Amino acid sequence: MNTQTTLAIKLGSEFVFNGARCAVTHILDLDKVLLTDLLTGETHQANMTELQPVAKTSNNHDLNSIEESTWSSIQERFNVIKPLLDSAGRTREQVAQRAKAFNLHTNTVYRWIKQYEEGGVLTALSKQPRLDKGRARVQSEVEAIIQTAIETEYLTGQRKSAQKVCIEVKRLCLAASLKPPHDNTIRSRIQQLAPQIKTAKRQGKQAADEVYAPINNQFPNANSPLAAVEIDHTKLDIILVDDIHRRPIGRPWITVAIDVFSRMITGFYVSFDPPSALSTGLCLAHGIIAKESWLTKHEVKGTWPCWGLPKKIHLDNAKEFRGKMLQRACQQYGIDIEWRPVARPHFGGHIERAIGTLLTEIHTLSGTTFSNTIERKGYDSEDKAILTLSEFETWLTTFITDVYHQRIHTSLGTSPLTKYKEGILGNHERPGAGLPPKIIDETKLRLDFMPFEERTVQQYGVALDEVHYWHDVLRPWIGATEPSNPKVARKFIFRRDPRDISVIWFFDPELRSYFTIPYRDGSHPVLSIWELREAKRILKAEGKKHIDERMIFSAYERMRTIEQAAAGKTKAARRAQQRRSTNHGTRIQIPIKPLSHDLNMNNPIDELSDDIQPFDDLDDLS
Repeated sequence: MNTQTTLAIKLGSEFVFNGARCAVTHILDLDKVLLTDLLTGETHQANMTELQPVAKTSNNHDLNSIEESTWSSIQERFNVIKPLLDSAGRTREQVAQRAKAFNLHTNTVYRWIKQYEEGGVLTALSKQPRLDKGRARVQSEVEAIIQTAIETEYLTGQRKSAQKVCIEVKRLCLAASLKPPHDNTIRSRIQQLAPQIKTAKRQGKQAADEVYAPINNQFPNANSPLAAVEIDHTKLDIILVDDIHRRPIGRPWITVAIDVFSRMITGFYVSFDPPSALSTGLCLAHGIIAKESWLTKHEVKGTWPCWGLPKKIHLDNAKEFRGKMLQRACQQYGIDIEWRPVARPHFGGHIERAIGTLLTEIHTLSGTTFSNTIERKGYDSEDKAILTLSEFETWLTTFITDVYHQRIHTSLGTSPLTKYKEGILGNHERPGAGLPPKIIDETKLRLDFMPFEERTVQQYGVALDEVHYWHDVLRPWIGATEPSNPKVARKFIFRRDPRDISVIWFFDPELRSYFTIPYRDGSHPVLSIWELREAKRILKAEGKKHIDERMIFSAYERMRTIEQAAAGKTKAARRAQQRRSTNHGTRIQIPIKPLSHDLNMNNPIDELSDDIQPFDDLDDLS
């Protein structure tokens, strides 16, 4: 099964464009490429968003459905190859030394490197079923001869052709009374060599460095776009208004991500909810995903050609950044987390200055609170407030794309966009790093940064926090037991967006895909996890001991009635209404497909009485 998660965009890469299979011949800009139709030879110019993978791909793992032992094995493999992935001029000697250190065959390490670079995520290193089972493979003696011939004939300053290698392999095999492999097998081994190795061995280290060596930068490891991204949050110096009454509702929080190399802002997330692992994950996802749909949604005409997986993110040591869910999701996508060290000002300084620049601009907007009471003296911030959250997002996006990215940055001597473009595409002095791979399944990416629960499936469906959910896609799993132990009830992964719990996402372990599961009672209103908790708090304060779904939604309706009556009078009530309106518009949409599993309605099991809480900082979201 194909585990490809990203699309590599480089010269020679093949895609489907307007239904035709094409190859990239030129990279025109950060968001445009020139293609050649492989069938007709016609040339096309295409935007990145128009490129589709040649074959249907699927990331067929839910991160939390992977056994701990399997995850540990995957991490062990990654730890073996990680120094080699980070090496700009990887050599066979380095690979061999790494293999020897872990008592592995060199070819095994090369295979893991290939799996990771093609798959783009950590789970690409999971054990795959052999596709060549039952077919003959190249003998180890012949494989050794191939590798020797490549080393002595191809990877030398004489720059001999691949055909010369084939001839040498045949000679050595015949001398050893072995059947020579097909020429295509030998050429395939040569093609698998890293470009850096080929250049260094055939043209010299200096030639390889000119093409592949990282560009120097003062920030540790920030030698190219997306090599290091800083993330931080702050409360904004502006009061926003609600969508309905356009009355003041308070100051929002913002989480911002910035590319250290270019100072490009890769993404942000604005909310009235305090910072958390969720807001960090949403900001990170916003930075990774292409921005075309975001710009269209906010009717911004500028461009924001910044996307892709960062190699490393720098985070504050605050508790909200240390959730297990966030850490595992970053591991899956090959993102290293580096906690900001104490007394190291160059760590975090870039994001702090970027946020300072944003706040300075915000001080020019109506409704600003400025940075202190002296500046605010005589200015009624609430009376002047005019922007809603959505309108502020539009203003901020416009400022980022049309101003911040375009104007000269004093530390760079050029604009962030120009610096980023040079880092990707190169200039007359240095080649670029190349366009970053694009995420194929953006929905899966967002879900990987969402909290999850584990539950069994009952005849009524599934219950989370006394709220019941149901759809026919759950029917085949009613009363299911663990495949390895029929006496144990099988638990399944259900992901939930705390901002809108009217639906949850069920990961089908056989189909290896997500399905949207709605409330069992479709008449229930949409609500967030915070509203559900508030309803429970009210019921407990009233002395209720056995709280059920009916009581929760009854308490919620009473809360809404009180809130609506107070909306015209209190800022807190209007803020609650606005938070609900904003959260309810953020749901990830996944179509529900009909299934044809055999049904098993006669094996119900007891509902789990204890909730499993793997998302350890969910309480911090409130």
